[in-house]
Amino acid sequence: MRLLVSLALNNVETNRVRVRRTLPKIETTCSLEAFRRFMITSTCRSFIPNDYQLDAQVFPERSRDLGTMYVEAEDKVTLGRVNDISFVKVNYVLGIIYNSKSGHTELKWRHIRGDQGRLSGEASTNTMVNLYEAGALDRSFIRTIAARIQ
Repeated sequence: MRLLVSLALNNVETNRVRVRRTLPKIETTCSLEAFRRFMITSTCRSFIPNDYQLDAQVFPERSRDLGTMYVEAEDKVTLGRVNDISFVKVNYVLGIIYNSKSGHTELKWRHIRGDQGRLSGEASTNTMVNLYEAGALDRSFIRTIAARIQ
């Protein structure tokens, strides 16, 4: 029997049966800087200009057709573009939308207070690793998710 994998829909198909794989749901809090590091790690770590990477007010953005990355802020200025990523300097971030190119990850970060925000959505395994590396998820959260999906 031949299996076809449809990455865009995150489905596994056999000749007659279609099964939707469930991605882990995330519902937690994290700092704005941790989510910013995640965005950079996931999309532009290899080519982000060093001064942009060091500036906590600079975020990557990407158009919807390439997997949305959008920062909603009170004040936002576009600094430049490298490849398919625009870099914006922001003040007072209200929220961030992050959708991966593959369509496997859909996340939202919404400001709560201070530098903390509510992170929610569905994430692929690769995204979970990147969130952990960026400090947006801690080890206990990863263990909880792993126990739920086994």
